Amino acid sequence: MSVGARSVCLMKPSVVEQMETLGRHFDAIRETQAEAARVDARLAEQVDQARRFAEAVARDAASDPTALALATQVPRAQWDAAMIAEREFVTELACTLRLPVRSAETLIAESRMLLHELPGTRAALQDGPITYRHTQALINQAWSLPAEALARFEQALLKAAPHLTVSNLKHRARVMRERLHPESIRARHQKSVADRRVFFEPERDGMASLHWYDSAEKVKAAYDRLTVTAMSSQGPDENRALTQLRADTFADLILDGVTASGVGTGIRGTVHVTVPVMTLLGRSEEPGQLEGYGPIDPDTAREIAARAPSFIRILAHPETGVVLSVGRTRYTVPKDLRRYLRVRDETCRWPGCRRAAAHCDIDHSLDWQFEGLTAHDNLAHLCPADHAMKSETRWTCLILPDGTLEWISPTGRTFISEPATIIRPPERRPRARAERQRAPVQPADAKTRPPDPDEPPPF
Repeated sequence: MSVGARSVCLMKPSVVEQMETLGRHFDAIRETQAEAARVDARLAEQVDQARRFAEAVARDAASDPTALALATQVPRAQWDAAMIAEREFVTELACTLRLPVRSAETLIAESRMLLHELPGTRAALQDGPITYRHTQALINQAWSLPAEALARFEQALLKAAPHLTVSNLKHRARVMRERLHPESIRARHQKSVADRRVFFEPERDGMASLHWYDSAEKVKAAYDRLTVTAMSSQGPDENRALTQLRADTFADLILDGVTASGVGTGIRGTVHVTVPVMTLLGRSEEPGQLEGYGPIDPDTAREIAARAPSFIRILAHPETGVVLSVGRTRYTVPKDLRRYLRVRDETCRWPGCRRAAAHCDIDHSLDWQFEGLTAHDNLAHLCPADHAMKSETRWTCLILPDGTLEWISPTGRTFISEPATIIRPPERRPRARAERQRAPVQPADAKTRPPDPDEPPPF
């Protein structure tokens, strides 16, 4: 070996030195994680401080009816001062942190519990040995524990929490909660049954998940049935894996109601699919857009547009994406205006809300009683909860020409809700022309009477 080669070998770090350097990288990562935990602890404190301030404001307003009337400016208010203050605070916090309203409510409740009922957990979060996910694992099991049991619960788990994964901590917390809870599991289960639900979650690559939350014995029995049915389909000529067979069996049952005899009801949901013109013609591979989900592969979009009679087909410009047609254009027909708004909005237009437009109200941005028009630029979908919030609180909304909604909060801050689809506005005929075309004599049959432009629409 030459002298130069020997020098290079001597200069190369040893394995011990390399491991020491790698260890310092891990130390830096751990310190950053601890710093993030301290930020989460500070956020919880700030959220709870803001909550207590909003409640104090509500108490002051409740003691002064004149101030309350001036503050709310809601002539038909059905909520009391406490309810108005609570909803205004929750919704503005949700918009500020870009969270769904339910997530903001959860954050508020978690912050309150950390500051007032689990001080040891907050201290551990502030010091950095646990993360906010560890904190949530403890809080989720502590919600229903009585005050006298909380201290024992927290003390028993915080010793091991810094050394456990979140999953392991969840398991320990669940076991500890069962030991300390004074109420029987039977009574608690009966209450929890009321929370049963099914919810949809979009996934990547044109996929999605459907979650069913219900009694354990029902869900387990359903899973076992799917497994047994899927296993009965296995054989030398079957190339699908058991997981795929289980998913296909579930799809057959839920979409077509296929029974043991193989007979299905054929009941399916109805959705909107936006298909670019060139994709529909087979000249482009641009994805289609599935309402309430997002991009889907072009083959599926073409199949839906061509063959599925229960789907509403929509053509879009291949370059701008602007909708060219949502069906036949009909003047002053509510059904067409509803379709226009549904394609434009797709979901509730409150920032962060994802409830499908099909299950929302159509709200006048400027209320009808205040001379608001029933027109595309004064209407938007709002779910019942957000519709009530807009009516009862000091939130206001302005619809911009491109369909964007500009929400103004009670504190004067602005938040934006963009339309799902940029759609050209429906053509309006001049008022004079409409008057000339109106029949001179009204038919006796009200069902055949032509629409009156001055008559409020049914929505």
